[in-house]
Amino acid sequence: MRAFTSLLNRFRRDRSGNIAVIFAIASLPIISAVGCAVDYSRATQLRSKLQAAIDAASVGSVAKSAPGFIAAGSMTSDGPIPAGVTDATNIFNANMNGVVGYTLSSMTPAMTKAGNIITSKVQFSATVPMLFLGVIGKTSVTVTGTSTATTSMPLYIDFYLLMDNSPSMGVGATPADVSKMVNNTSDKCAFACHDLNNNNNYYKLAKTLGVTTRIDVLRSATEQLMDTAAATQTYSSQFRMAIYDFGASASSAGLRALFSLSSSLSSAKSAAGNIDLMTVKGQNENNDQDTQFTNIMPAINSAISAPGAGTSSAPLKYLFFVSDGVADEYNPGGCIKPTTSNGRCQSPLNAALCTAIKARGIKIAVLYTTYLALPTNAWYNTWIAPFNTGPYGPSPNSQIAQNMQSCASTGLYFEVSPTQGIAEAMNALFKKAIADARISS
Repeated sequence: MRAFTSLLNRFRRDRSGNIAVIFAIASLPIISAVGCAVDYSRATQLRSKLQAAIDAASVGSVAKSAPGFIAAGSMTSDGPIPAGVTDATNIFNANMNGVVGYTLSSMTPAMTKAGNIITSKVQFSATVPMLFLGVIGKTSVTVTGTSTATTSMPLYIDFYLLMDNSPSMGVGATPADVSKMVNNTSDKCAFACHDLNNNNNYYKLAKTLGVTTRIDVLRSATEQLMDTAAATQTYSSQFRMAIYDFGASASSAGLRALFSLSSSLSSAKSAAGNIDLMTVKGQNENNDQDTQFTNIMPAINSAISAPGAGTSSAPLKYLFFVSDGVADEYNPGGCIKPTTSNGRCQSPLNAALCTAIKARGIKIAVLYTTYLALPTNAWYNTWIAPFNTGPYGPSPNSQIAQNMQSCASTGLYFEVSPTQGIAEAMNALFKKAIADARISS
């Protein structure tokens, strides 16, 4: 009995094993803290992967080649885009393929069109099981995320091409062409007049001599413009074209529709191939008043419907005006440079005619084909040269050029000299108009 009591007292006094007990008690919160860090680290990593997947889904589904973006182009009103929802889901699933360790509670994509803005919003909710924290009753953690991407749809634009095909566009396209005509005509005429009363007219002579006239270049340039438009547009119906000229003949001079507004750019190209010089029946038919800006500009204004915001159902409207800028018409009361006492008006374009069009919100892109100096032509020397800077040389400071520039909307004026390419100038002006539409909207 005494030995047992001694052993018990010795055990009671012994402190050497306390550290193990203390460590065991202290290790519980340490292990819990480490386990918490491990579990939350896993949850954070999985959330990052899920977030990256919905980011890819929202951004990818509004890409220009994406099904939702393409589908939006055919919508005539605002609303949801089912094709975009399907595409966003597929992108998300592809990015999360093979990733484990979570349970997806929901993944909700939504794509909508409002005006010309496409919005893709993708949300997710998932649960991540806890390994260590389950010991203390925390069996899982819920992770969520949202991603939103927006993009602007390409603007829809209607282009109304107004092409000057009056007799003055029968002049040689380059100084060399002008010289060839002058050197091969008895009256030193630089114009390839399409005179139906003369079987040996200068129009046929120009073709025989291989002379390229302004109207020839304009025809080819307009055809090429349709190819540029087709290659530029995102949607097959993004650009629509209408083509007008100044009339088939001097007797019917006035606005003529060569091609009605259509999104078929291939058909527009075919129609552009019919652009040709206005015919005349001898000199002085219609008193040679074949460039009737005072009638033509209000007529084209009436032909252009009200511009919209650039959507498929409400396109923007651009007038694409190509001319050498000199009126020849009966206008006794409003001529800015009267020619003769009989009411004939041969003068620079009255830019006020363009103001009424621009006031409606229609943009005017002007390609001025420089009115060439014709020093061998007595009429030119008397009536045109004074406002074409002179006595015989055209200049960017001529009143013709100034008025044509005033007609154009800001930034949409281009002058092409005889040594430049009209086709290149038309394409450049077209691209400027597209850029202007993006900025203006």
